[in-house]
Amino acid sequence: MDPFPFDAVLFDCDGVLVDSEPITNRVLAEMLGELGWALTVEDAMRIFTGKAVKDEAALIEARTGFAITPEWLAGFRERRNVALARDLVAIPGAAQAARALHAALDGRIACASGADRHKVELQLDKIGILDCFEGRIFSGHELPRSKPAPDVYLVAAQALGVDPARCAVVEDTVTGAAAGVAAGATVFGYSPSDLGHSGPQALRAAGVAQVFADMARLPALLKDWRCVSGLGCDAVP
Repeated sequence: MDPFPFDAVLFDCDGVLVDSEPITNRVLAEMLGELGWALTVEDAMRIFTGKAVKDEAALIEARTGFAITPEWLAGFRERRNVALARDLVAIPGAAQAARALHAALDGRIACASGADRHKVELQLDKIGILDCFEGRIFSGHELPRSKPAPDVYLVAAQALGVDPARCAVVEDTVTGAAAGVAAGATVFGYSPSDLGHSGPQALRAAGVAQVFADMARLPALLKDWRCVSGLGCDAVP
């Protein structure tokens, strides 16, 4: 059997493993509406998907006149977590893909998210794959810079003892794809047909190696990729 062409796979969480963005942005739109900024869920997804709410404090203050406080952020996370615990589902095929890659790589997979650690752990537990990522969850909230900076992916690769250039990154947003590309990884962009905030064209422009629409196909897609050290990666003809 040919060796697996990547030494590790680094997953984003929201929009890649879990279908959380509509839930999170529903809560965010409600809370911003309470501050006077009327947004639809679609508006909130277009503006905030792939970004940490705390990093958008200046925009929120400009639109509402309200300076975001730690207390407000804590209230947002509490309401968000209640909604996620109630309504969250997995991206179709994601749990099976994560387990297959965990087995193929002897556990060398990680979740590298821009979200806070509690949210990531809550979500992975909710869809039943927390055990696949135990001890290998990395949060941009715990680093000086979050996505689109590459820090969270660099830290994840270092913790796994893998050169970032030998990592596959799985992302669904331009912000996250930019982080993976900046880390030197090969980035695969997940963009199902019904997802509008980071379409295939935008992901390709951000530097992803390939866009795909079915998470169940991810293990086969990665297995059939050819990576040559120092020469980059290409799809097998």
